Amino acid sequence: MIAKEEIWDILRGYDKDQLTIATICSHSSLQIFHGARQEGFKTLGICIGQPPKFYDAFPLAKPDKFVCVESYKALLDYCDDLVEENAVIVPHGSLVEYLGIENFESLAVPTFGNRRVLAWESDREMEREWLLKAGVNVPMRFERAEDIDRPVIVKYHGAKGGKGFFIAKHKDELKDKMSTEQQKYTIQEFILGTRYYIHFFYSPIRREGYKLSKGTLDMLGIDRRVESNADEIFRIGSMNELAEAGIYPSFVVTGNLPLVLRESLLPRAFELGERVVETSIDLFGGMLGPFSLETIVTDDLEFKVFEISARIVAGTNLYISGSPYSDLVERNLSNGRRIAQEFRMARELDRLPEIIT
Repeated sequence: MIAKEEIWDILRGYDKDQLTIATICSHSSLQIFHGARQEGFKTLGICIGQPPKFYDAFPLAKPDKFVCVESYKALLDYCDDLVEENAVIVPHGSLVEYLGIENFESLAVPTFGNRRVLAWESDREMEREWLLKAGVNVPMRFERAEDIDRPVIVKYHGAKGGKGFFIAKHKDELKDKMSTEQQKYTIQEFILGTRYYIHFFYSPIRREGYKLSKGTLDMLGIDRRVESNADEIFRIGSMNELAEAGIYPSFVVTGNLPLVLRESLLPRAFELGERVVETSIDLFGGMLGPFSLETIVTDDLEFKVFEISARIVAGTNLYISGSPYSDLVERNLSNGRRIAQEFRMARELDRLPEIIT
């Protein structure tokens, strides 16, 4: 991993008044660029080949400039070009998946947030250690197929948008469905309940709001994912009928739906966010900016946390003009704009190194 000191040396050479917010042209880039523009920052889109034509349809979210690369991994060869633009990269799921953790950690360009968090997020063993140390409820995990005594869900490691995930009702079904490819995976019990993907934002420098040991925590929205055929498959038959036809649920994320949480559960939601942030500070120096806790609420009104996304998530795209929660912080506040506000605040307070690595 590139040393913080090396990144901070690069940052010292920047014209802070010309700071440019950059990201890969995918995932949540529209709201990142739109939010940056709202706060007066220049924007830069990183793309493969020619600039994507669809940005022409969204002029308020079209980046001011593009850097076109041959492949995402080739981005490592364009660091000097990005530094020349005074660019700070905002990571999201596509960048993590396409560039890879090791390449991202070695990228010689200032980046928003703590790079170390992505290793903890993408490795499910480390992620589970994080959650357990935070003292939150997590689904039971099985090390071996032989130990399964209930329905389970199998998840492959990394930010793959649910690709390859599957449910098995018992150990024989698990063995039949398991991929022969050598991929790291986790077997979790399948929890019945309602899925809530809660969008948080942690600021180490802001003082007003829900206070933590250092800084504040915002809750800016909640979504639920639309997952390929999993939400529609049972319209055409029962589980047994589908299995006989060789049809099984798939969990590739294709979109998102807005949700609000029962208000009496909000204190518990904030407690989960607080515990995860405070534990991250102890484990690896802290998680910064946007993150999401992927939870299930059971009929006993108990939260089960099954995953952390330690970056901006695509579900926040629902709320470019604000959510029922972010509107109670500031009208029309998106996650993209909140990121830009953190840049502006850090620049004004001369504290950019606290949010950039």
